[in-house]
Amino acid sequence: MGAKNVFIQVMDRPKRKVIIKRGKTATEYMKYCEEVGCDIWGVLVSMKSLCGEPVCLWLPKEYIKPGTSEYVQGVEVADDYSGEIPEGFDIIELPAAQYLMFQGEPFKEEDYEQAIMEIWESEKKYDPSIIGYRWDSSNPRI
Repeated sequence: MGAKNVFIQVMDRPKRKVIIKRGKTATEYMKYCEEVGCDIWGVLVSMKSLCGEPVCLWLPKEYIKPGTSEYVQGVEVADDYSGEIPEGFDIIELPAAQYLMFQGEPFKEEDYEQAIMEIWESEKKYDPSIIGYRWDSSNPRI
């Protein structure tokens, strides 16, 4: 198998809110779909988002409500958002933060699971101190 490129970029994220749909015990996408249904993505895509697309988040403990999951999906909205929150969704506030974005090579839709695993493996091996950063467990992973 040939080497795969993973591009890493520092991203500045403003203070914002995220409208999220919580699962029950999910720590990853497949379990989340079992709990809330895979059609959730279609609902999220129909909502206006700051970054133009839905986000998947792994929440730190302080953002997790009792009996809900670490893994959630949602849309980022402006910090001053006061619009509608769909039934069954919550809204959380996130501070301004810098994130490391890991982006893999293009892939066939049927290979998405493999592509995700490759990115996760890259993240596990990456040491952010080489560029003067450290992992921050107080903010969600996106």
